[in-house]
Amino acid sequence: MPKTVISQETAASKPVAPILPPFLLTNGQGEAARALLSYVAGLPLGSVDAQFLAVVVAIRAARGGVGNVTGTDVRSLRLEDPRRAVADLEATGWEVPGPLVDGEQDVPVGIRVPGMNREADHPLPLGKGTRSRVSGWAMRARIAKPVKKASPAIRLAALFLAAHSTSELHGRIPGHLPEACRAAVPELAAKGFLAELSGDAYRLDPLVRHLAGRFRTSEEIAEEARVEASRLPADPEPDQITPAAWDAWKSGTSPALRRHVEAVEQCPLCRFPMGRVAKAFMYPPADIPAPRSVLTAYDAWEDGHPDRGPQAAGFAADFRAEHGHGPSYGQLCKGLGWKLSRSLRGFVVHRIVAEDWLTDTSPVPWTLRPGRVAQAHGIALPGQAARTTR
Repeated sequence: MPKTVISQETAASKPVAPILPPFLLTNGQGEAARALLSYVAGLPLGSVDAQFLAVVVAIRAARGGVGNVTGTDVRSLRLEDPRRAVADLEATGWEVPGPLVDGEQDVPVGIRVPGMNREADHPLPLGKGTRSRVSGWAMRARIAKPVKKASPAIRLAALFLAAHSTSELHGRIPGHLPEACRAAVPELAAKGFLAELSGDAYRLDPLVRHLAGRFRTSEEIAEEARVEASRLPADPEPDQITPAAWDAWKSGTSPALRRHVEAVEQCPLCRFPMGRVAKAFMYPPADIPAPRSVLTAYDAWEDGHPDRGPQAAGFAADFRAEHGHGPSYGQLCKGLGWKLSRSLRGFVVHRIVAEDWLTDTSPVPWTLRPGRVAQAHGIALPGQAARTTR
């Protein structure tokens, strides 16, 4: 068959989907970023420089009440009047115990922020991970290429508008945006930080998509909470199942199932912890459709294992004769030397069961045994062999 040759012109003409950068913030971290900006906007600060500096100090002080800032940090903010910015913070009650602008540039100064060290009514109750992510987001936003060399008002406006953008990059200018920043919003469109601007509505440019705070309305948050509350509770961890609950469950089973449970529970070779056995029987996993990646991986694995059916049936028969119960999916694959991911392992065993080399009493665990095809090939348990002979 002749080879199909694709010319460079044809390849170049095919549209290539752009690779979108991932968001820096989750939905919850976006809410934390907006809380930070709202907190700063509510402070009685007289200049944009002070507000811009307050964003940096406040997020660093959110966990312990003290934000460490160096002169180099202040210089990187490119403030128009850094001395006045520090004086404005001190006038608000923030304690700056040392020279920040004229002192050693790399020596941190611990600025104490009122209220940030209390347990109750904390103005920014953030966890360690969230505080770190929001701090990193704020730094990335203020040095984004379109606004890196812009004025403090433009860069602070960029923080506000990025934080209030949805996952689709749309947003509306928040009402608490400082006035100096509101006047600078058109510059964000001119510099390419915004792709669209119409009145109070705007859309971030895809170049800064990763900075979007993934804003959601109160109705959307309430709907997500409703959906989350309607979900079934997660299965407990093995160590959360009490012996009393396990005994109560066993007392309600049939005699045959009770004998099988006890065979697994009392197996001297497996020696499973009580919690693992209890969870497997009490909370069998739900069937989940295999993603395309698992199907692709199975096709490749299947080609290299043509005898998977006879091998699995023979192992299950020998295992049951030795243990008094069938192997789990993990025990089967480990015993045969099949190093598979959990999702692929489940799909492999399900396929062997579908091919009738194995059978089980689903969803009861540890019930794998040779199936009808295996019995026809002489691979069977003693009772199965007798039925086949008859």
